[in-house]
Amino acid sequence: MTEENGALVIRRADASDGDAIWDVIRPTLRAGETYALPRDISKAEALALWLAPDRETYLAEDGGRALGVSYLRANQGGGGAHVANCGYVTAPEAVGRGVARALCAHSLARARYRGFRAMQFNFVVSTNDRAVRLWRSFGFDTVGVLPDAFEHPTLGVVDALVMHRRL
Repeated sequence: MTEENGALVIRRADASDGDAIWDVIRPTLRAGETYALPRDISKAEALALWLAPDRETYLAEDGGRALGVSYLRANQGGGGAHVANCGYVTAPEAVGRGVARALCAHSLARARYRGFRAMQFNFVVSTNDRAVRLWRSFGFDTVGVLPDAFEHPTLGVVDALVMHRRL
């Protein structure tokens, strides 16, 4: 599946896109400000997560240059499999260019197509203001606060949010 959004193309990624995915996610993972993953996670470990068999992974590209990556999966198995879960990372040079917005819109459409009835973000770091504002603009509500759940590398211990919306 390929979707064009202006000059931005969102397409399905696979293992052959590993270097491009790593180039996008590495700065965010190393910064340690938004994902509850080890800051020193290896490329192989990170790609194993982003390209796991239980998810669809997508690249957002402009002129063949990867500017963002996302994944879509079931949030839980069994009785919770009707709720989608996603992860998104925008390359630092693409922040503010609408890449995350395009990826979120794509994920919501893809989740509806796959028959999911809701989408949930399990762990949104409360200090990630850009993401929180973006998810709210798409109709996500904060349905839970996980007090002191995340150790931010410069701000110390901060809350994490659980955000949800019906599809």
